[in-house]
Amino acid sequence: MSEWRVVWVPDPGQWGTLPTEAVFGVQNLPEAVARIGLRPGDPVFLAPDCRVDRDLLDYVRSAEFQMLERESKRNYATDTRSLLTFLSSRGVPWREAARRDLRDYRHWRCQAPENPRRISGTKWDREAAAFTKLYKWGNIHPLPVDVSRREDRAADSVSSRVSWLTPRTWGLWSDVGLRGHTRAGVAAPGWESRTELRNTSFVQLLLSSGLRRQEGGAMLTFELPTQRLRYGRYLHGRVAGALTRAKRTRTFYATADAVGQVESYVESERAWAVQRAQAEGRYERLPVMRLVTKVTHGLKPKVEWVDADGVVGEQELSRLDWRERQWLFLEGPDGPEPAWLWLTEQGMPMDPDRWNGVFRNANLRCEEVLLRPEERSIKREFRLADVRGKSPYVTPHSCRHSMALYMLILLNELFEKRYGLTRKDRRDFALLFGDPWWLVKTLLGHADVETTKRHYLAPVAHLQLESILAAVEATDESEDVEDLDGIFARLARDSEGIQDIDTLLEAAS
Repeated sequence: MSEWRVVWVPDPGQWGTLPTEAVFGVQNLPEAVARIGLRPGDPVFLAPDCRVDRDLLDYVRSAEFQMLERESKRNYATDTRSLLTFLSSRGVPWREAARRDLRDYRHWRCQAPENPRRISGTKWDREAAAFTKLYKWGNIHPLPVDVSRREDRAADSVSSRVSWLTPRTWGLWSDVGLRGHTRAGVAAPGWESRTELRNTSFVQLLLSSGLRRQEGGAMLTFELPTQRLRYGRYLHGRVAGALTRAKRTRTFYATADAVGQVESYVESERAWAVQRAQAEGRYERLPVMRLVTKVTHGLKPKVEWVDADGVVGEQELSRLDWRERQWLFLEGPDGPEPAWLWLTEQGMPMDPDRWNGVFRNANLRCEEVLLRPEERSIKREFRLADVRGKSPYVTPHSCRHSMALYMLILLNELFEKRYGLTRKDRRDFALLFGDPWWLVKTLLGHADVETTKRHYLAPVAHLQLESILAAVEATDESEDVEDLDGIFARLARDSEGIQDIDTLLEAAS
């Protein structure tokens, strides 16, 4: 046996049933794990003989590894486990691996025809970064792999995978996948979803704001935007720096309709879930609860609380990560209730990564309705392009991609048609306020406009959007939506990767 395994340190209250008597001299396992410097979410590597590797344990506790975000820790540990298993099958300790071993492993992972699960260049670059960090920490010379070396990086690596849906295709996906509609556009007989309003509200919020899954999924009830812009169609709020990838607080904008739908969820589905949880005493049994006593205002708002032991604490709102936010409770009319916005049916805070399951189930529902049984029987990765094109496929990040594309086209349309700007006028306007690329970059929270172009919008750069927009006949203001639908339909026909309802319906007919 050469298989390595990884076990993860649980969060507080997630340890399950612990032995009442000492095991191997350990009286309290959570305290013992914390005492040696392991944190919730940290990996523990088990060798094929089921012993804990002490060197890798030191690596996990090192400053280099502990600086990683929790999701990065999980990704790096999972990647490292695969390498350890490969080296173990060769009888090579990981500290003694040579460049040839890593080249062979890369060939197996990326190119070997015998491997049924080959990975992309982007995935290899992430793995190479994980291995480089491990071997640099281990002070191994020469490094068997170094992501800074050109030959150790993949030539076919791409910045990101973009997934766009046009606005009306989002409507189709939501109706079928989240609301249980049939192909005829009516609710299916027997359809029941107790979290329909929660799911549709979350999608609309992300789709209108461009927030990432964690940014929108870890929002607190009192962070929901309430301040309207000048004409009332959009509201703006602040997303905490601890939730963002860049660790910088920024302003986000969401439509009044999207925020109104979230408010409806708060007053109905969410309120019922809270009442059931309070009646069943779920909140009273939580291992950690911080009752919020005050939320200050200003440039750096703070949250003040008192815990179950009467200990008072405070922290800047922008510095609270998503796990700490799950511990915050507000005093409601019937007792404490979570400050966390999105709750499960049981009234408990819903982890951000659980939204992946909601999107996955909606995708499966779309396939069930829009594909024939023989088409569904084939795994998605093996389906022909015309079959995949019959059913929209969405991830949480697709909301962000689609918002970026929509705003780029809308801003180009406004600049080109509504304002009637000449080329010189456009140049002057861009100098004063920024061009559409810069504005979309600001909405997405990117530090550099080149990041916006490279990660989100480069795949449609060849379409020469200005020329496409110039070819669209001028219409009055009442036809804006129809105009944009026509532009999106043109983009979907002429480019790859944009899902549009016309294409889907044509394929399904």
